[in-house]
Amino acid sequence: MNYLEKANIWKSYKDLEPSLKEELDSLDDKGLKEAFSLDLAFGTGGMRGILGVGTNRMNIYIVAKATLGFGRYLLTKSDVAKQMGVAISHDNRHQSVEFARMSAEVLSSLGFRVFLFEALRPTPELSFAVRHFKCIGGIMITASHNPKEYNGYKIYDETGCQLVPADADKVIAEINKIDDYFNIEHSLNHNLIHYIGKDVDDIYINEVKKIILRPNLKKDFKLVYTPLHGTGQVFAPQVLQSVGYDVTPLSCQMTCDPDFKGVKTSNPENKEAYDEAIELAKQIGAKIVLATDPDADRLGIAVEHNGEFVLFTGNQTASLVFDYICKTKKELNTLPKDGYMFTTNVSSTLPIAIADHYGLKTEITLTGFKFIGEKAREMEETHRGTYVFGFEESYGCLVSDCVRDKDSIQAILMLCETAAYYREKGMDLVDALDSIYKEYGYYKEGITNFVMQGLDGAEKIQRVMNFFRTTDIALKGFNILAKDDVLIGNKYDLINDKVEKINLPKSNVIKYYLNDNMWFVLRPSGTEPKLKVYYGVKGDSQKDADAKLENLSKEVLSIVNMIK
Repeated sequence: MNYLEKANIWKSYKDLEPSLKEELDSLDDKGLKEAFSLDLAFGTGGMRGILGVGTNRMNIYIVAKATLGFGRYLLTKSDVAKQMGVAISHDNRHQSVEFARMSAEVLSSLGFRVFLFEALRPTPELSFAVRHFKCIGGIMITASHNPKEYNGYKIYDETGCQLVPADADKVIAEINKIDDYFNIEHSLNHNLIHYIGKDVDDIYINEVKKIILRPNLKKDFKLVYTPLHGTGQVFAPQVLQSVGYDVTPLSCQMTCDPDFKGVKTSNPENKEAYDEAIELAKQIGAKIVLATDPDADRLGIAVEHNGEFVLFTGNQTASLVFDYICKTKKELNTLPKDGYMFTTNVSSTLPIAIADHYGLKTEITLTGFKFIGEKAREMEETHRGTYVFGFEESYGCLVSDCVRDKDSIQAILMLCETAAYYREKGMDLVDALDSIYKEYGYYKEGITNFVMQGLDGAEKIQRVMNFFRTTDIALKGFNILAKDDVLIGNKYDLINDKVEKINLPKSNVIKYYLNDNMWFVLRPSGTEPKLKVYYGVKGDSQKDADAKLENLSKEVLSIVNMIK
């Protein structure tokens, strides 16, 4: 069925939601093609798209269809799936409440018990709630850090982990069987919908606080916190205050504003997200600014150093926290001998060096915290090792696997404890990171995002990936030692002319291994119209690392830019 045929089905539905009907009537041929040529698909962060009319947009009909498919999939997993139930939460975005409610109503009409949060809650708490209530699955309505025009839909398994590709494919197969998404039943059994809130909050927070390693550290410094209008405002400041930290929330961003009017960007990876918070920090003499993204699974920080605020990357924050955890647990004699650290193939390799130093094993997954959550589940089920830490470069980490997704509340507590520890030694976090570099080497990472909108953009991304997949490239000043093609499933040893299989799920990812522990990766985003290029270098000094990163990125980007 082509895009015009699909659009005509929507036009012929007499009860189409009024705002969607108005939008549909206003679309020209290009708009119809964008809205109906594709169906929203599950990527690394679930299903995410622009709000609006069409099969390639987020709206109540697509949410109902996805939920019906998810529900039917869950029914194949267990005879008691309905009794186990599904937990549902949402963020602050446009239509998040409506999408959460529609999801609850579709599932209850299928006969599922539903545990629906009474108001917005963080993604990690949703993951925790799935485990707490022993549910068969979970749904989080969120578009994470995307602009206000977006919303999204994450699905979780019975362990509180986002569905990995093999299971997501089964859900997609069920969704694809559904032809009529306008008449999905959602009016039955509303008595099966149970509202949850503070009781679950308290249990989750108490569990998270168990990660604290040194409760008696002095906390004689000020913090500024912003949720960027998102779900972190529910209890992040209160958690910090309850354990003794002096935190000032940024009031203009402590509102559930779906238009994000009080902040320049909702993404803590972008420096302009901190502008207002840093201004407040300077006024009150705060030493650290903490920013969580709208669904509060990721943490970004800015640290005062010599009178200026320095922004940390996700890799740097994870390295700091992980090093502190290892150092402290070794001192307390609680570092497990069978401990594991989990990371992704686009993240810094500095934590791998730290893990090696402390005798921990490392496993590398694909991008997407669901793969780290899957590893945590495997640890629990097989008892082959002990989970110690997991992180990915995009500002997400997990200290305790009581949650199976990245958790900014855990990250905040451990980051602040790390800061308190070093403050007692007369150091701030910039000093602390520099001490780690002096011990392990100056690791530095970078990323370039090529935004390629629409169908033309998707085709360009595919051309770029095909070029790198099929062409032997050369870089000035760098030796290419090996190449992973995760889609094909092969690692190519270019020095010894050997090929071996990669033990990773197939994914459209290409990674190059260079001399001196350097690397770069090309990967289309699973949730945004972007081609992402990641780089990692290691230098003898900060200046050396900076120069290597600049040269490597220039070399790679020159190849990308020549592809038409």
